[in-house]
Amino acid sequence: MAQRPVILVVGGGYVGLYTALRLQRKLSRGRAEIVVVDPQPHMTYQPFLPEAAAGSVEPRHVVVPLRTTLRHCRVITGAVIGLTHANKRARIAPVEGAPFEVSYDVLVMAAGSVARTLPIPGLAEHGVGFKTVGEAIYLRNHVLARLDAASSTDDPAVRQRALTFTFVGGGYAGVEAFAELEDLARYAIERYYPRLSPTDMRWVLVEAMGRILPEVDLDMAAWTVRQLTERGMDVRLNTRLESISDDGIVRLSDGEEFPSETLVWTAGTKPNPMLGETDLPVDGRGRVECEATLQVRGLADAWAAGDLAAIPDVTKDEPGATTAPNAQHAVRQAKVLADNIVAVLAGEQPKPYRHEYAGSVASLGLHKGVAQVYGVKLKGWPAWFMHRTYHVSRVPTFNRKARVVADWTLASLFRREVVSLGQLQDPRREFVFAANTGRSGHLPPARSDQPTALPKTGS
Repeated sequence: MAQRPVILVVGGGYVGLYTALRLQRKLSRGRAEIVVVDPQPHMTYQPFLPEAAAGSVEPRHVVVPLRTTLRHCRVITGAVIGLTHANKRARIAPVEGAPFEVSYDVLVMAAGSVARTLPIPGLAEHGVGFKTVGEAIYLRNHVLARLDAASSTDDPAVRQRALTFTFVGGGYAGVEAFAELEDLARYAIERYYPRLSPTDMRWVLVEAMGRILPEVDLDMAAWTVRQLTERGMDVRLNTRLESISDDGIVRLSDGEEFPSETLVWTAGTKPNPMLGETDLPVDGRGRVECEATLQVRGLADAWAAGDLAAIPDVTKDEPGATTAPNAQHAVRQAKVLADNIVAVLAGEQPKPYRHEYAGSVASLGLHKGVAQVYGVKLKGWPAWFMHRTYHVSRVPTFNRKARVVADWTLASLFRREVVSLGQLQDPRREFVFAANTGRSGHLPPARSDQPTALPKTGS
């Protein structure tokens, strides 16, 4: 290994950021060069995305800028498009410019996961995910814009289509987004839309399994379903999305069809497909095979953790058990991973990762939640408070913790902001219209769900 080893961290999410942050603290400047590569210049704290969509947290405060946080690291905004660990070289495609190669001595594979989709007709054309801050902002604007559209027409068909919101996937991400956005829409209608009623809305959650929230016990999942249905929300268990047509007709496996202008897909994730462009060993589910020490199997100088890593769960007697792909494990794995790299560089032995799953917390809207932590089950306000307390303790950097708490404090003192910034979806629309027409005219109202292509006019 070189005198000043290069540590390449592929991915700037939970594992990538926390590992690099700990490495830059533990390795004095000059002991190693740390290179972090990610397509985005920030890390997104995904548990806060539902609250960002609902307006409880400023979207900028749920992301952590990599360059300001990792000041002693080299941050490359780009994507790793190929990696040969046998030669210890990675090929990187930057945001702009030609791809280039980087040599390294130690590899940390932390590229995370992507949405796991199915070949459902219309899903790619009409669906939206819920993994990025951009998607959270989009959905907030879209839901509020649908309320504006419904309130501005007397056509019952237009109202029905605008006020029907369909979510697919009953895990934590799906349930939290579903509940938080419904809570926002209900709040807005009750205070600012006298021509609408909460009963005009239809919120549909589609789940292929016979239950939601697989991370908690069945009784807690059943309680959550009851809470949602008491709010007038439609939870469809043992049901699959069959298709969505070009005119917005959603078809379910139970035979029902209905119009909906909103389709949110939160039905699971899969390891980042870029692993297929590497020579790292992967299992049948496409995850990097790892030892309990977080080292890639058979490779002493390659490490992996998080959603894309198959890490043995040493707390279970069950053969072949691996840790769950969630933030709780990712944050803790990053700490162990960084400490193990420092230990190996110092000639010491790495330690195995060991963490017994503590439980889960989820927000179901303002002052509403469900939690199961170390066997203790909480519902309603106590669970919601625990959700906020836990996640503000885990969001990285004091800067972001303070800003999130400030957001919550201001939200408790003032009414919610329920304005839709629809122009964000297509910011050049009005300028392009003015430039193309060259004369006065009326710009047709834009839809929030997709940019409007304006035809060019002749001179």
